[in-house]
Amino acid sequence: MKYILLLIGVLVFVLPSAAQKERKLIREGNGLYDEQEFEKAEVEYRKALDKKAESYEAAFNLGDALYKQKKYDEALRQFAALAEQEKDKERLGELYHNIGNTLLSMQKTDESIEAYKESLRNRPASEETKYNLEFARRKQQQEQQNKDNKDNKDNKDNKDNQDKQDSKDQQNQDQNKDQKDQDKQNQDQNQDKQDQNKDRQENNKENKDQQNKDRQDQQQQPQQQPGKISKEDAQRLLEALQNDEKKVQEKVRKEKVQQQKAKKLKIEKDW
Repeated sequence: MKYILLLIGVLVFVLPSAAQKERKLIREGNGLYDEQEFEKAEVEYRKALDKKAESYEAAFNLGDALYKQKKYDEALRQFAALAEQEKDKERLGELYHNIGNTLLSMQKTDESIEAYKESLRNRPASEETKYNLEFARRKQQQEQQNKDNKDNKDNKDNKDNQDKQDSKDQQNQDQNKDQKDQDKQNQDQNQDKQDQNKDRQENNKENKDQQNKDRQDQQQQPQQQPGKISKEDAQRLLEALQNDEKKVQEKVRKEKVQQQKAKKLKIEKDW
């Protein structure tokens, strides 16, 4: 914006030689301004205003000195205050031109464009103001383009971030699902193991119960030593032997009777 600032001129009036202190102070301020001693020039312009508060020349040049020191807020108030009470169109054109420059330096591009337009309404032939207005318009377009690009980039970044977040969320969901499936599988396996252990325990219990029952049955049966019989068995065996002996004796007796009969019959035949 250096070339813009160069278009701003200090309104220096050719003053006739006079003894008035106010005009002398303005001249001294203008000399310091030309030497780029803007802070010292400000002091001289303020002194001139102390001598003559309604001095347009001192007030206008004070605004320029403030602008050169980048005291934009103070410079803007100075020019605006003059514009409110000024009726001369040429002066109004100069004031709004400087108001536009100040607003542009404050990065208030839209407001600076309106100030330049107001300057041209009062001073339409000013080439400097036309140039600055065009510059401000191009700056406005560039700012809007930068804003659109930034918005698009932000939107794209937001979309990318959202896509990443969605992908991350989906991945987390999948991992959680896999973990749940794995937990369920582990639970099923643990349940199977518990069931197997339970079946094994029941089988062991049944086997143990059967073994205990068999052992009890064996204990309840009478125990006999090998080669010996009980008294009851011996009695039964003796009775059986006696019966057999009686049968044998009866058989022998019958056979003897039969033999005797046979002999008797044979003798009788021989006779």
